[in-house]
Amino acid sequence: MRAAHLYRAIARYEAGTPRESLFLALADEAVSQADIWAHRAGAAIRPASDRYRPDARARFVAFLVGLLGPEPLRGVLAAMKVRGLSVYSDRAPDLAVPGSVHSRTGQQDSHSAEAEGVRHRGVRSGGSLRAAVFGVNDGLVSNAGLVMGVAGATSDADTILLSGVAGLLAGACSMAAGEYVSMRSQREFFEHQIDLERRELEAYPEEEAEELALIYEARGIPGEDARQAAERIIADPERALDALAREELGLDPRQLGSPAAAAASSFAAFASGAVLPVIPFALGSSAALPLAIGSSGLALFGVGALISLFTGRGTVEGGLRMLAIGAAAGGATYSVGAILGVSLD
Repeated sequence: MRAAHLYRAIARYEAGTPRESLFLALADEAVSQADIWAHRAGAAIRPASDRYRPDARARFVAFLVGLLGPEPLRGVLAAMKVRGLSVYSDRAPDLAVPGSVHSRTGQQDSHSAEAEGVRHRGVRSGGSLRAAVFGVNDGLVSNAGLVMGVAGATSDADTILLSGVAGLLAGACSMAAGEYVSMRSQREFFEHQIDLERRELEAYPEEEAEELALIYEARGIPGEDARQAAERIIADPERALDALAREELGLDPRQLGSPAAAAASSFAAFASGAVLPVIPFALGSSAALPLAIGSSGLALFGVGALISLFTGRGTVEGGLRMLAIGAAAGGATYSVGAILGVSLD
């Protein structure tokens, strides 16, 4: 019933568009499903809709939907059992069912599926590259600042080296742990949502087929073709769960992400940036501090230039901006270290 309440809030936001009728129909389906559960619980004295009053969370999310629209709130809405959010993505529904009368079969489906796979691989690769660049930047700025701060307080190269290595390990471990917990929590959430779909599919497959048909219809598939395709998909439980996860949740059950891989990549990205200001001290150079400043400056400029690829700004402008940010951070920590070093002496 809470999902039905939110479906209607989305329908109000989408008033006058084809999506309005989709979410109103999904609201009706949600009410029907609520009545099924109420009956199974032995509480079917009156319809579930007569007893339902939206709680504070449902009212707040409905308010946000009216204010911001459903697309920025997809994660929140999915967590509250709102389905059909795949209509806000560009991906075409997968209707390549054996024996389908729908026109999206044969060679056309093969070409579109191949193009879709290439497009998504490009997006995922771009996202990984972006995360790696920002991870390197985090490690570089934070550890360069730490090294400069300690160098301001003492000229002892061993102390500076120890502080730099400790900062590298602490920062990289912290980033890896945070990434692992974040990815693990996200994966558990996705698995829980898919398990809910599995139980609903077992409890009322006809209603799930109707929901799937409504989504296909809202995506531009003719009504009768959408219903035929949905019925064929629901007839195969494994394929049905995959289709429901994709269309109702916007998830690919085979690509939920690896927490361990995410943690390892986060650790490596942070450490690769954090090691740069430490290397001159590890080599025992007599000009370790100037070399650390110079290498960190060059790396900051390079990272800024790479970040400009994601922002659309000029390469030189991006590099100089990141260099200025790093210089400000390093100058501030060096000054604080110098002040503390004098006071401790």
